[in-house]
Amino acid sequence: MNNPHKNARTTPHIRALIVDRALRKQQPVRDNASTFGISTHTVYKWLARYREAGEAGLESASSRPHASPRQMPKQWIELIQKMRLTLKWTAKQIAQALGLAYSTVTAVLRRLKLNRASHLEPVQPVQRYEHPAPGDMLHMDIKKLPRFDRPGHRVTNNRRQNTRGAGYECVHICIDDHSRWAFARVLPDEQQGTTTRFLENALAAYRGIGVEVKRLMTDNGPAYRSRRFNAVLQREGIKHVYTRPYTPRTNGKAERFIQTMIREWAYAVPYVNDISRTRALTDWINHYNKQRPHGSIGNLPPMSRIPKEAVIKSAA
Repeated sequence: MNNPHKNARTTPHIRALIVDRALRKQQPVRDNASTFGISTHTVYKWLARYREAGEAGLESASSRPHASPRQMPKQWIELIQKMRLTLKWTAKQIAQALGLAYSTVTAVLRRLKLNRASHLEPVQPVQRYEHPAPGDMLHMDIKKLPRFDRPGHRVTNNRRQNTRGAGYECVHICIDDHSRWAFARVLPDEQQGTTTRFLENALAAYRGIGVEVKRLMTDNGPAYRSRRFNAVLQREGIKHVYTRPYTPRTNGKAERFIQTMIREWAYAVPYVNDISRTRALTDWINHYNKQRPHGSIGNLPPMSRIPKEAVIKSAA
């Protein structure tokens, strides 16, 4: 074990110097201890270990005891694990059945990461999919961001300089499932009127690059379920698909885009205020769509997946 304890006064290198000064240079033990700021007892300890095991004795030994008489036998741990997984019993039920202390069973389950009921369910595999063409499916979502009048702690690392409470603004986003081409706007709220206008602007932006939208996926938020919002979709012949309740991963592409946007735009620069942050969004979106490599599409920018003939046709 070569890593010394974090509070250790000596390292294997220092211990070798202590031994060298004591044995080869015949330095008095008291002077040797004073040189390295340690006790005479420590000097004698490392000399004894060197005489017993040579240079190997100067390495740091494990602090774990040689024996753990109170440690639970492996068979008992395996039995607790089996009862928890197969019978779905609680720690209290297992403790009563085996005649063990409740705290002991709880500690074992915590070490096994079986202390929560959710840990008993098998992890659902991530189902990745991609629609075959631009416009086959758009994902839409909203992210709230706090307004501010000076840089906050996430960019200054100083929590003592709190900004005055200024409320929130909403970043409405839309991303194409196939190409990952994105559209986003910072708007004052998430009311149905605001959200519907964003939808109309987003559809116009996609038409501007030659993409006709066929489906739109959103969560079950009130604005997305409103008659006004759905009237636009019906008029445009777009099928509205809702995510399953309490399952944000269903709209995973929107969620991942928001994470990237927050990391690379919202908190990447110490903006003077939220107004300067909003102004920077357009440039970042253009960079994301036209230049930034996207790992899920072969490290190419989203615009590379928009057919050139569609772009030319829309510009004509």
